[in-house]
Amino acid sequence: MNFTPLHQALGLSPSPLTDEILSDAVAAGVMETDDLDWKSELPAIKGLSQTDVPKDIAAMANSGGGMIVYGVEEHAKAATGRKDTGEFTEGHERAYRSVAVTATSPPVFGLEVYRLGAECRAVAVVIPASVDGPHLIYRNDFFGAPIRNDADTAWMKERQIEAMYRARFDERRRATEAVDSLFAEAADGRDTGKRAWLVAVAHPRVPGVLTRLSRDEAREVFQDARAITLSYSKNTGVHPLENVEPLNPRPGLRRWVAPNIATGERSIWKEAWASVHHDGSVSLAAAIGGHRKSSDGYFEGWQVEGRGIECAVADFMALVRAAARTTHHDEYDVRVGVEWSGEQALSILTVDGSGYTYDGVSTPLRSFTSVRSTVTAAVSDTNFHRQVHELAEDCVNQGGLTYLQVIEPLPEG
Repeated sequence: MNFTPLHQALGLSPSPLTDEILSDAVAAGVMETDDLDWKSELPAIKGLSQTDVPKDIAAMANSGGGMIVYGVEEHAKAATGRKDTGEFTEGHERAYRSVAVTATSPPVFGLEVYRLGAECRAVAVVIPASVDGPHLIYRNDFFGAPIRNDADTAWMKERQIEAMYRARFDERRRATEAVDSLFAEAADGRDTGKRAWLVAVAHPRVPGVLTRLSRDEAREVFQDARAITLSYSKNTGVHPLENVEPLNPRPGLRRWVAPNIATGERSIWKEAWASVHHDGSVSLAAAIGGHRKSSDGYFEGWQVEGRGIECAVADFMALVRAAARTTHHDEYDVRVGVEWSGEQALSILTVDGSGYTYDGVSTPLRSFTSVRSTVTAAVSDTNFHRQVHELAEDCVNQGGLTYLQVIEPLPEG
């Protein structure tokens, strides 16, 4: 579902953006605003970085996000009619997205591009809100920070730029605090003195409207995540999402919790808890130390199989991707850590060529350094797979392991 400036201008509820909505907006003479810009023609693909496109994108990003619509004529800032833009090719779109990344600093990611109409074609580009402002554009030896001023684009003054930098740093601090608070909450109460726990949390970089998820929506997130994780990881090892109840999540404080179902004496070793929050955040806590190694034998609490970490990271990232689809977020700040408070050093185990557990390359860890990253959820399957792979590598590399066993190798190219 989308809620664009066109939806807002027409008083519509969130819904897919369609050609009919654009035509209704034009018929109603919707005015340009600080988050809506009418353009009659597409910019030429040649020399795109030297056109007004970088300035328009940066201005929208600096102003809280917005939409540029190509294929609409206007008079005195009001839409007056449609004009066919011609074909917007894949190459044109790639060049447009490239300009947003290479011709603005910091880059503007996450553009949403919509091709509308069949006979009278139009292109709508949604620029997301950004917490990385001010976004600057460079022309030769000069740079500037554009911003929307109602229906026009202006240039920020020095104090405005200073204020936006301060806001960026303040937002970065608040985001870190939010992630750390989620992490501490997810780790609280775990028996880390007896066995190691993997704790992973993700928080949207750009806060959205707090919408209370229904039980059905939460159920769909958990079920989707269980399918997503197997798209880039093997169904081996212990996947935490296999040990929570996805069909009947429990309500929590502004969240839904998939409770642990590994409760029996012979299955408590794979205890796991997962939650999806109404603001789009997710958390996962899974016991990864003291796993069963034979029908009647268990590892020690400080002994952690590398593939157990991989399974947990794969499931966590799948949960992020599924939650992002439902709550319409894109970038997430994530933190993944292994909590262990026992006296022995943490040991991450791999397997030898015959598949037997092997600790010959393990580096004893007095503490595990949490891995922090920014994850983009709304990307292609291949790019998301790459993010999963890199996050898992960062986790197991700390323990002396080089190769992943559960997460599939990255596709060629």
